Amino acid sequence: MTPSKLHDEHFLVTGAAGFIGSAVATLLLERGARVTGVDNLCATYDVRLKLLRLERLLKRPGFAFRCLDVEDFDALRQIGVPGGGRPYDGIFHLAARAGVRTSTLNPWVYVRTNIIGTLNILELARENGVPHLVVASSSSVYGNGGEGASSESGAADEPLSPYAATKKGAEAICHSYHHLFGLNISLLRYFTVYGPYGRPDMALFRFVHWISTGQPVVIYGDGLQQRDFTYIADIARGTVAAVRLPGFHILNLGSDHPVQVLEAVHKIEAALGKSGRLDFRPAHGADVARTWAEIGKARQLLRWRPETPFDSGIERLTRWYTQHRTALAGLEYASE
Repeated sequence: MTPSKLHDEHFLVTGAAGFIGSAVATLLLERGARVTGVDNLCATYDVRLKLLRLERLLKRPGFAFRCLDVEDFDALRQIGVPGGGRPYDGIFHLAARAGVRTSTLNPWVYVRTNIIGTLNILELARENGVPHLVVASSSSVYGNGGEGASSESGAADEPLSPYAATKKGAEAICHSYHHLFGLNISLLRYFTVYGPYGRPDMALFRFVHWISTGQPVVIYGDGLQQRDFTYIADIARGTVAAVRLPGFHILNLGSDHPVQVLEAVHKIEAALGKSGRLDFRPAHGADVARTWAEIGKARQLLRWRPETPFDSGIERLTRWYTQHRTALAGLEYASE
């Protein structure tokens, strides 16, 4: 299903200065498409990293940027139809308020961004006849369900955080718009995305920084919890491939190889050639014990599979961090 060439196509990407949004926009541009990117550049984490991603995109031909908030429907309507009057060929709705733990502190903003923001994008697509939408969801919707891999057909009705609950709510609204208005919508449940230009509030980025700078490596819980870490380039490929699917689909995008948090720390230590000082702290109630993606549906419908082994991804992340330490100096690495 992966479209190798997208010449003469025009896509709207929300959250274009975000980690996944910038990677998806870059891949679309590399394949010949035009991209209108929107982002409110909010300071949920150090905004300088968002500006670094945006700076790279602005250097590419075919990219246009508008600083606006998906919560502002009137502002969205002003870019609802690109120049020439032809609808966008698709919308990648990747803007979201992220952070599992921080959602317990201010759940209202998560509802506004993740649910109302998604509703606004759906209305924009309905009003303007956009044929396809790809919407970012999260593995967090699965909660602590089951012993094996999480399947899209399994239960996802016991979220452990407001963040997860708003992602599940956004999925439900998407289904209603598909049912009522026939919108083609692919919901992608991402599993712990990592890599260069990642979020500095995410574990692997913080581990790299703390070990590199000799700071204590904060680990919540015993470190035996597992995460299905998935490399950003693989996520971008799967996301772009999903824009062609007709109908309504929920798909997992993950590596299908859970890794213990302590094992991840040790691999980062090996890649950097330095040992970290581990600082264990109590587990947070919003954290799940394990994430593990069953990815058979993505293999079948998207002809997609992850191509980056965890060791290779860690090597690329640590190399990128080392090369960009000057640009990243003073960046805030607060826990999510």
